[in-house]
Amino acid sequence: MSSTLIGQIERIMFEGDDGFFIAVLKTGEKISGYYLESEVKHIKDSAITLTGFWDEHKKYGKTFKFESIKVNQNQLFFFLNKIVKGFTKKLSAELIEQFGQEGLIDILDNDIERLLEFSGIKEKRLKKIQTSWKKFRSMRKLGEFLSPYDVSQALLTTIATAMKDVDEPCTKIKDNPYILTSINSIGFKRADELALKMGVKEDDDNRISSAMDYVLLEMCEQQGNSCVSKDILFNALDELLTFYNKHNLYEAALVERVSEQSIVLMKNNRVSPARLYDSEKFLYDNFKERAKKDSGGYVKNLDEFLADKELKLGEQQLGAVKAINSGSSILFLVGYAGTGKSTTSKTILELLNVRYDSKEIMTCALSGIASQRIADTTGFESATIQSLLVKYEDRDHFPFSVVLIDEASMINSSLFARLVRKVSNKAILIVVGDDAQLPPISAGNVLSDVLSLELAPIVKLTKIYRQSEEQAITLIANDIRKGQVPLYRQKYDDFEFIQVNIENYYVLKNQLPQNELQNLREENANQIITQIVHKVVNSIEKARLRLKNKEIKEYLNYFQVITPMKGGTLGSNNLNKVLQEYFNPNPKKCVKRGGSEFRLMDKVVHTKNENMTSWSGDGFKIGEDANQRRIFNGMSGLLFQINEEDEQVFVFYPNEDVVVVYEYEEIKSHLMLSYALTIHKVQGMEYDIVVIPITFSHFIMHNTKLIYTAITRAKHRCLVVGESGAFESACRKLEMTKRDTVLLELSN
Repeated sequence: MSSTLIGQIERIMFEGDDGFFIAVLKTGEKISGYYLESEVKHIKDSAITLTGFWDEHKKYGKTFKFESIKVNQNQLFFFLNKIVKGFTKKLSAELIEQFGQEGLIDILDNDIERLLEFSGIKEKRLKKIQTSWKKFRSMRKLGEFLSPYDVSQALLTTIATAMKDVDEPCTKIKDNPYILTSINSIGFKRADELALKMGVKEDDDNRISSAMDYVLLEMCEQQGNSCVSKDILFNALDELLTFYNKHNLYEAALVERVSEQSIVLMKNNRVSPARLYDSEKFLYDNFKERAKKDSGGYVKNLDEFLADKELKLGEQQLGAVKAINSGSSILFLVGYAGTGKSTTSKTILELLNVRYDSKEIMTCALSGIASQRIADTTGFESATIQSLLVKYEDRDHFPFSVVLIDEASMINSSLFARLVRKVSNKAILIVVGDDAQLPPISAGNVLSDVLSLELAPIVKLTKIYRQSEEQAITLIANDIRKGQVPLYRQKYDDFEFIQVNIENYYVLKNQLPQNELQNLREENANQIITQIVHKVVNSIEKARLRLKNKEIKEYLNYFQVITPMKGGTLGSNNLNKVLQEYFNPNPKKCVKRGGSEFRLMDKVVHTKNENMTSWSGDGFKIGEDANQRRIFNGMSGLLFQINEEDEQVFVFYPNEDVVVVYEYEEIKSHLMLSYALTIHKVQGMEYDIVVIPITFSHFIMHNTKLIYTAITRAKHRCLVVGESGAFESACRKLEMTKRDTVLLELSN
């Protein structure tokens, strides 16, 4: 039976003229077989993967006779090329060839100026090499340790970078390979693959515990839950680990995780990651406690106050203002599109301004554009949630007496708790949102849960004020919210439906073979793209004018295609490639990574929540030192600089006023084009013109919350292009978000 052996050649015992050789690995095993690509000495010390079988050699004893051999790159070559900045493949190979491995290491350690004698190395590159070598040279041992296990270049780079300040990293990994799961982008599956190659047993305690953490967090973050049933968790572990009914192992691991306080076992046999449990338990207690407090009134005659401010409110809006004026220390203000949330928020803040100075009042939102919008509509200072948390991270509480949180439906449990912890118990907390929009991408559903549980005073706005015969976006959106098909075929100034149907689709669906039907659907999708491109051409001149005038924010927020999914002809991935050719057809520079081409002056979006090297806009211009700043998934920016020599690109995010630098190797994992974005990506955003393709190909994604969220991203004009049947079906598919959360469990 064929088996696999991984290792490094330490000593060559025999080498024949025909390519046959016998060697000893560093682990002591003997191997034999044919290597024809070069002399065997050239692969000494390289990591090799062998496939073959064990046999007894009459002279050398037990030997692994390999039938195939895979030679990984020379360890130093890989280390220089992928980890130490300043080297290229060509340069690394030439230097190793000239000086040898040990000779080159000695030069880098003791006489690095000698590299200036080498063609292609100037003072600037030498400085970069020197700095990076000092930073990473201690990690060579890690590369040597991991290379026998067929670790990919990208994975080794990630591990080396993350563990550069760790004492004895090789020992720590050997003792428990699953510590690698704490590194961003290395999940359980990649760590497990390495661990099993290293000889970790399938039922190892560390493996079971790590798998449990992974599955539980995955079920929460990917499905939006903050707790899950214990039985569901155990069944998922069986599936992941390819076990059958090993619940006794999982029970033991769970007891251990509970004792370590990394997992919380709740009533009804539900389990929750401690981080999520603590966040939602805090919110539950905090909201209830704030609801008991009476802040006192602000004006004796509310009608007189409103008249003086020339503020006119409907009955529901007035109810919210009265709640604050009667002494509520917390208020959840929930309203649908066009119901006057902004007007009501402005009035409440004007009322609170009677007692508190403007500097004591702060508004915030998840995205930069949402933050700017609430500032424009209320006239009070605003910031992104993250910028507030960073600015006041060294203080127990914000220095504000009033905090208003906008677009609250988007905020996950962990971030919501971090934010509310910073709001003083003496401060007034106002939470504004629209529960008809999509819930947070990750765990939790705080706004919806608070409404269900009535943990605090709530005012719900349902009456639409923003409407006219020619302006239909609000009316259409709210019909969809209720599960009704709107009057979408009429002519409006701000809404247009462009029909691209397959004639006699339902008849053909039952008559045509699957492949012919698929070809028909593909043809229809391309016709939809043609219509989208037509709208792009009509808008492109105005978009480019904004870019020419350096109105970066206005350019990014002018025209946006929004689609339900990433994949397929009408998915964001393909649409981005199509639209790039119109918005940015002749770049001066470009970088190709991960099947995508990133061009100078491209619209891009950041795709991870991660600390990145960055500057403020002004700081970058004047050459200030960079800082680490949290950059959020969904931030939209402009790729304005490509440094080919240093293999870096620079992106400006105007809504947050931040410039971020990306190494070439980070582009694939951290950036994507943003001419077209998924609906989930654009929550909290607003664009002048929005185009939405809709087709039965995305049928699984269609529901009222998805379409409602997409349409309400349009500020001035919304165009829906595609199949009328798919659109009407989506409008009728009433979506009620139901998640398993700690908040709901605590109330039982």
